[in-house]
Amino acid sequence: MPELPEVEALKDFLAEHLAGRRVARVLPVAVSVLKTYDPPVTAVEGSEITAVRRYGKFLALETSGGLHLVTHLARAGWLQWRDRLPDGPPRPGKGPLALRVALDTGEGFDLTEAGTQKRLAVYLVRDPLEVAGIARLGPDPLAADFGEERLAALLAEERRQLKGALRDQSLIAGVGNAYSDEILHAARMSPFKLAASLTPEEVRRLHEALRTTLTEAVERSRGVAAGRLKAEKKSGLRVHGRTGEPCPVCGDIVREVSFADSSLQYCPTCQTGGKPLADRRLSRLLK
Repeated sequence: MPELPEVEALKDFLAEHLAGRRVARVLPVAVSVLKTYDPPVTAVEGSEITAVRRYGKFLALETSGGLHLVTHLARAGWLQWRDRLPDGPPRPGKGPLALRVALDTGEGFDLTEAGTQKRLAVYLVRDPLEVAGIARLGPDPLAADFGEERLAALLAEERRQLKGALRDQSLIAGVGNAYSDEILHAARMSPFKLAASLTPEEVRRLHEALRTTLTEAVERSRGVAAGRLKAEKKSGLRVHGRTGEPCPVCGDIVREVSFADSSLQYCPTCQTGGKPLADRRLSRLLK
């Protein structure tokens, strides 16, 4: 799933390629992709794109007509830029294409989604806050005013484990499964540690890891073409998705805990005092 750094890089890429261009056509291909119908998606056609903004993991194209074309790429969605779009409208079918945005220059982009779980979402709204997912977002962790005190206040009443708290978009915007693993590894903290139990020193460490991990990922992604961002993200990860590989910090083997629809990765030496975390799914298989 694209997270804050990749969406930030896509925002910069689109701002460079879209600013001042006019939308010629918006062509939905998958029935499931459009989440709003008033105003109709055709209402944005003919408008000039004036800005591109990021809200957590959401991308929003602002237009001269006062409308905002908002996208959430979800787990398997992606944006593919095309210097020249194919002639003729796209045909609905079983392929990954969900929606096409064509510019008056002949350029444009496709929104695609792999797999069978169709969660990619597009909204056309008068105000981004009309999108429920944006309205409930917590603070952006890269905002200038996101300091240690603010993080401490957010976690003070959290009775959840750190892993779940960091992924909650209403608590902190933009962090998902991959970067929560990376942040906790950098902070040398167990993903199962209770969020409200952190000492001031641990809050300081987590805040530093949060800001540094995301900032470095944004910098790695900046200037990378949209089509290469996924590969760039994977190459920069230390523990997420690297089960069985040596930890780049201490050399211990990266372990995994599996859940129904996701998994987490961690280093026992760096994060849990050398003790493997219980993996209930694996325990059941071994019985």
